[in-house]
Amino acid sequence: MSSLVSNALKRSLGPVRALLFFAVVAIAGLPPAPAQAQSYAFSSVQVEGNQRIETGTILTYLGFGRGETISAGELNAAIQRIRETGLFETVSATPRGNTLVITVDEYPTISRINFEGNSRLSDEDLAPIVRSQPRRVYSPAQAEADTAAIVQAYADQGRINATVTPRIIARSDNRVDLVFEVFEGGLTEVERISFVGNRNYSDRRLRRVLETKQAGLLRALVQRDTFIADRIGFDQQVLTDFYRSRGYVDFEVLNVDVSLTRGRDAYLITFNVQEGQQFRVGDVQVTSDLTEADPLDFESALRLRSGVVYSPTLIERDIARLERLAIQKGLNFVRVDPRISRNDRDLTLDVDFALVRGDRIFVERIDIEGNTTTLDRVVRSQFDVVEGDPFNPRQIRQSAERIRALGFFGNVDVNAREGSSPDQVVIDVDVDEAPTGSLSFGGNYSTDTGFSLLASYNQRNLLGRGQALAFDLQWNADAQNVGFDFLEPRLLGRDLRFGLGIDYRQTDNQGETLYDTRTAGFRPSLSFPVSENGRLQVYYEFDYADLYNIDPSSSALIQADEGAVGTNSLGYGYSFDTRRSGLNPNAGVLFRFGQQFGFGDSNFIKTSAEITAQTLALNEEVTLRATLEGGALQYSDGQSRITDRYFLGSNIMRGFQPGGIGPRDTGTEEALGGNYYAVARLEAEFPLGLPEEYGITGGVFLDHGSLWDIGRATGGSVEYNDYTPRTIAGVSIFWTTPIGPLRFNFTEPLDVQPNDRTKSFDLTISTEF
Repeated sequence: MSSLVSNALKRSLGPVRALLFFAVVAIAGLPPAPAQAQSYAFSSVQVEGNQRIETGTILTYLGFGRGETISAGELNAAIQRIRETGLFETVSATPRGNTLVITVDEYPTISRINFEGNSRLSDEDLAPIVRSQPRRVYSPAQAEADTAAIVQAYADQGRINATVTPRIIARSDNRVDLVFEVFEGGLTEVERISFVGNRNYSDRRLRRVLETKQAGLLRALVQRDTFIADRIGFDQQVLTDFYRSRGYVDFEVLNVDVSLTRGRDAYLITFNVQEGQQFRVGDVQVTSDLTEADPLDFESALRLRSGVVYSPTLIERDIARLERLAIQKGLNFVRVDPRISRNDRDLTLDVDFALVRGDRIFVERIDIEGNTTTLDRVVRSQFDVVEGDPFNPRQIRQSAERIRALGFFGNVDVNAREGSSPDQVVIDVDVDEAPTGSLSFGGNYSTDTGFSLLASYNQRNLLGRGQALAFDLQWNADAQNVGFDFLEPRLLGRDLRFGLGIDYRQTDNQGETLYDTRTAGFRPSLSFPVSENGRLQVYYEFDYADLYNIDPSSSALIQADEGAVGTNSLGYGYSFDTRRSGLNPNAGVLFRFGQQFGFGDSNFIKTSAEITAQTLALNEEVTLRATLEGGALQYSDGQSRITDRYFLGSNIMRGFQPGGIGPRDTGTEEALGGNYYAVARLEAEFPLGLPEEYGITGGVFLDHGSLWDIGRATGGSVEYNDYTPRTIAGVSIFWTTPIGPLRFNFTEPLDVQPNDRTKSFDLTISTEF
């Protein structure tokens, strides 16, 4: 009896349970299913609510056909696939007998995209970052992703407090405007950069190596440095290169700690480093695994010597020299394998340059992409190899560096991949063009010439040919200059530079002298390398000089030079520079020597020479410089005019006004210039103990030299016509500012002549805006 009652209750409650089940399913938006059934078969599917999306497109996401039996789970999965398309705000399904009714509510279409509140990044900068597009369906998920991308773009600019809010504005026909409201915030600077584990070099010295700079109290007023996360990896690499180029082969950056200050308005960066010991070069030799390559023939090409501080750069340079020598000897596929033996007891590294057989791989072709302006031949000219030559990875790396050094491209990627066969490679060069022209207007101030206005146009890649064109105009109260320069860096496809310079200068020096001048010059030239660090230039020059408007009270020697004279000359100049390629990364030498030979109406020889040595001392905290400079003007026919002679200003010998040193008319006290001069300059630059971020350093200097001989019989009317040395000492303050580097010189004459015109202070500033 009890079982019968139980079964009766179940039968009576069955319809109620079924109704409750369908009600719950409808509320949840799931397809209803009979309480006792687990499968469906629909003869038709009806879609409601779609306006832009075709019904057929929606049906393709179902995954089942008409009359096909499916389970409730499969039906749920089909509806979920429609939701995941991102085209609909809501999706629901309702079985109506043998018909499945799918109801959708479409997302609106984006009419347009706007940015508001942005100034540091323009609309053109932000538009490529956003992936939402007009005339596409609006997606909240994509709008959030676009918001995050914009915030990251500002963070990369050092504005980590920037916020972006996406908003939609409803329009007719189910369209919306998508607006990104931007609050840019302020720059987040690097407040402090510190180092842990550095014993041999101070924090101050290491900060100068890094690309990232720190900002301080004073620097916040004149120059702001922001934090960019991508720079940290680069800073680690340049820090490693700095140490290893100085023999610290075990140097390692253990970690970099980057944290925000409590106010979240600045970063604190700490580099944790491990220096290790400094190694020097031990024994150096060349060995050969090849019968055709005699080591004795290659040893003379080495520049590395025992006892110098070990540097990977020096090894690379000698490897390049040996490989070039092998090619010159007709030995292809010779690879130089540097074998380093470590001697921890005496902290030396023995270097064995082993000549081994390289893989027989050839260059199939060189593909260049991305150069929309620069011609292919400009890029190809930086390669030492052409199609069909043996492949040398080192040469390719060096070529990539030369392409980057052109300054024509913002990014340069050079990679090698396998060609049509295993023994062929294809070199891919991908570049991004960068701006190479500039039009600028600016100002220049000097205590010698006062304030000058400047205008210039410069193009470093004229018409994509790699040529340089410059036009400069300078004007002040006493002088006007116009200059034009053109440079073809690879004439006839070789490392042969052709230059053309044209200039015009007019002076109105009534305040300083009693005459005016007009000068013009025309100078074509050719220059080419003669050694690894040496270069030779040859040129022709035509000079026009007109001396006019001479005051009657001026010196008779000056009045005798009145008039215009044209001069033809041929000349050469030799330069030798090891400041970036010598054995010592902290020292270098620059040597220049040149002669100019006049012919025609005036026969003369003008000789100039300069040698400068620079080194870093006291753990590279102090920079020492020494310069010896001189010139001689000798006439075999005729005599020099005042427009031909040397005049020493503060750019050559500090502490004197223009024309303040040298031969002078005893009656009028006018400066006459000289045919000879010689100057020695000694200088030291060092920190002043101020925070490095201020950009202020100090210096001391000593200048000793003379200007003499006007080259004609004077009869006692000229004083200081013989070699009469002067000595000037002084202190300097160097200040790096956004408007340019400033140098303040305070001088004290130690040995000068009574009629010399000295000055105790000199300031030089140059900028463009």
